[in-house]
Amino acid sequence: MQSAAMQQWFEHMWWNKRRKPNMGWRLLSRVYAKLMQYDQRKRFQTQVCPPIPMISVGNITVGGSGKTPFVVWLAGELKAQGFKPVLLSRGDGANNQEPHVVSAYSKAHEVGDEAVLLYRLSGCPVIAGRDRIKGAEMAAEYGDVLILDDGFQYRQLHRVCDIVLIPKEGVGNGCLLPAGPLREPISALSRAHIIVRTGQGDFTHLTQAKEWGWQAVIAGLSDWNGVCLTPLETGDVELVTSIARPRRVRNGLESLGFEVQEHHIFDDHHAYTKEDVAKLLRGNKTIVTTGKDAVKLLPLWDSNKPLWVLEQKAIAESGLFDVVRAVIDS
Repeated sequence: MQSAAMQQWFEHMWWNKRRKPNMGWRLLSRVYAKLMQYDQRKRFQTQVCPPIPMISVGNITVGGSGKTPFVVWLAGELKAQGFKPVLLSRGDGANNQEPHVVSAYSKAHEVGDEAVLLYRLSGCPVIAGRDRIKGAEMAAEYGDVLILDDGFQYRQLHRVCDIVLIPKEGVGNGCLLPAGPLREPISALSRAHIIVRTGQGDFTHLTQAKEWGWQAVIAGLSDWNGVCLTPLETGDVELVTSIARPRRVRNGLESLGFEVQEHHIFDDHHAYTKEDVAKLLRGNKTIVTTGKDAVKLLPLWDSNKPLWVLEQKAIAESGLFDVVRAVIDS
């Protein structure tokens, strides 16, 4: 839990717009900027074309911009238009260099939590592995359009459409890592075909280009363990998360009227153990978690106890998918 506390400390510094980070952090950001520019040039020089058209969905800030639910939404829209999308994931949370096709039997520690969740929610073929060039080469066997999850900085692969997600809160203090949440400077948005602002509420525009609104709102709680067939609607709960910016999840849960008695915060992509689950199951508690966490918790969960998961539904600004389709067609 110590690293989770450190993560929260960084989050506070990154998203505090009133106070600049100290000079030491800003100097480290300058070093990061030089290394990042060199890395990006090197990646671009070795760029290859996938065998099928590729759409990249990524961001310029660290974590918490809604990439996974957006990819699921985008895949659904493409399927509705007659496409056969294939999803490509790095497989975060797993030490998996070679790409693998995710199946119903794949475990989160083998292919990554996000890859398992994408497979479960999208109903599309999912390829997971750190070598995404090899993964892209496999894609033509399974579909006709490729969606690269978290791909804005992965410039080794040519894309026909570059979508960048930015949370409605913007870019925090505006500093590059480690002083701020930015992976790249704001000027990098000039590479994007489409900029999408995620989250509820109004936002301040960061560019002169059209910035589209999109959000994933909590639609309720369902038991992924199959013990309870009716949704959970009220009561005191304990929340379990191992994601970036977990406070958002708690706020969403409380907005539905639930009382969060305790919030167990683990590191992003935490690999849950039997000991973790044993502690969570002590007593007669109602445990609520995210889909990303549920795919890791379920193999360890008591088959007689429910595991309540926050279900989401997507709300896109009218015309957003039409623009994506137009970029693909062009």
